[in-house]
Amino acid sequence: MPALPAPDYPVDVRARLEADAKEVIARYPGARSALLPLLHLVQAEEGHVTRTGIRFCAELLDLTTAEVTAVSTFYSMYRRKASGDYQVGVCTNTLCAVMGGDAIFEDLKEHLGVGNGETTEDGAVTLEHIECNAACDFAPVVMVNWEFFDSQTPQSARQLVDDLRAGRTVRPTRGAPLCTFQETARMLAGFPDERPGAVEATGGAGPASLIGLRLAKGEAAPGRGADHVIAPRTAQTSDGAGGEPPSGHPAEEPPAGHPSSHDAPQQTAASDDQHPAGPAAEEGE
Repeated sequence: MPALPAPDYPVDVRARLEADAKEVIARYPGARSALLPLLHLVQAEEGHVTRTGIRFCAELLDLTTAEVTAVSTFYSMYRRKASGDYQVGVCTNTLCAVMGGDAIFEDLKEHLGVGNGETTEDGAVTLEHIECNAACDFAPVVMVNWEFFDSQTPQSARQLVDDLRAGRTVRPTRGAPLCTFQETARMLAGFPDERPGAVEATGGAGPASLIGLRLAKGEAAPGRGADHVIAPRTAQTSDGAGGEPPSGHPAEEPPAGHPSSHDAPQQTAASDDQHPAGPAAEEGE
């Protein structure tokens, strides 16, 4: 068992963190709601959530260290031990895996000489496999401190980690310029990214991910003519008219009284007069 209580921060560090923490806490109607950003704040200080950081959060939010520990160990974004300046995550979820994510992850483990969740000896890179990052258009995807590096190969991923370890400038495929893990943690705590041009350097999803949004807006689907549009569903009138046309084609009128298939009453036991639902009064009745 570790010695209790955990040591406190140095006086100057404590004063600085308290000022930041009070700014965060003031954003919430209840102080304990600020626990997640405060955990990011202490992680930004030391690179992971230490016993000192847990004690700090507990004291400011009037919680027990057990309550803070329970939250900090539940979410994978909070590190439990010292880690690298760059968290290199290889997506090994279904699509990225079959597109080469598994091969990239195995190759990087061998190249870096570390396992999952381990850090290189120079303290630069922590390697881990991660779940879906909602970037399936660009599979396989590698993330560094939550910035996207799309359409990777074992060769490009090797070059990426080599550049990180050598201190060379690395640019994400899209999104803000890369920064260290501790700098990222401070932003996740709710403090602005003050680097010039960082906020403007954003990037959106790929075209395949946006098809559903375009259809929902009534726009033509990519690769289809302008006459093939999914019409937005309309409100249904009291007589059952209206609603989405059966095929979704705007020129096709639904039959009178025929609601959208999404809204039509479903034939269930509860709605069938001939076979009413409900418990029997006695067994077998």
